[in-house]
Amino acid sequence: MGGPMSVNDDLPWIRPLLELVREAVRKDVPALGHCLGGQLMSKALGGEVTRARVKEIGWGEVEVADNGVARAWFGAPAFESFHWHGETFSIPPGATRVLEGEHCANQAFALGRHFAMQCHVEMTPELVRTWLSTGSEEIREHKKSPAVQPPAEIEKDLAPRLDRLHEVADKIYDRWSEGLSRG
Repeated sequence: MGGPMSVNDDLPWIRPLLELVREAVRKDVPALGHCLGGQLMSKALGGEVTRARVKEIGWGEVEVADNGVARAWFGAPAFESFHWHGETFSIPPGATRVLEGEHCANQAFALGRHFAMQCHVEMTPELVRTWLSTGSEEIREHKKSPAVQPPAEIEKDLAPRLDRLHEVADKIYDRWSEGLSRG
């Protein structure tokens, strides 16, 4: 999932987690990453994690990339997703970009049964409100970013936005879980 740290930080749990991702891919055990998790997957698989051109906080449209892998994961050409990040990942060797955005080109990639996202499709009303509360200073610091929304805009029409987002999340999780063992 996400977190305020960077995968480039010298934290004791980063290296073992990178190796865990590599091991999952080697053994073809489906891996799934959201935001920090997606960044960990990118770095583990040979990509880079760097500062994003602009910080993204709030709602923003992501486009489904024009390729067969992306079409296999998604039905709609675009959807509104939730964002809260200041870093971004590159697409690692062998993976395919499946989502892209105006302020962050690499919003998701797939590598076989493995799926990594920069955006957040897992949001709930409680999670949004908690992040707004704990991240209020970050929003104030970056309010001039073209991709940082004020809290009132983020909470506007929250229930229907989340309903639409959960439809997308269900597609992702259903496809990803097809690769899990049932026995």
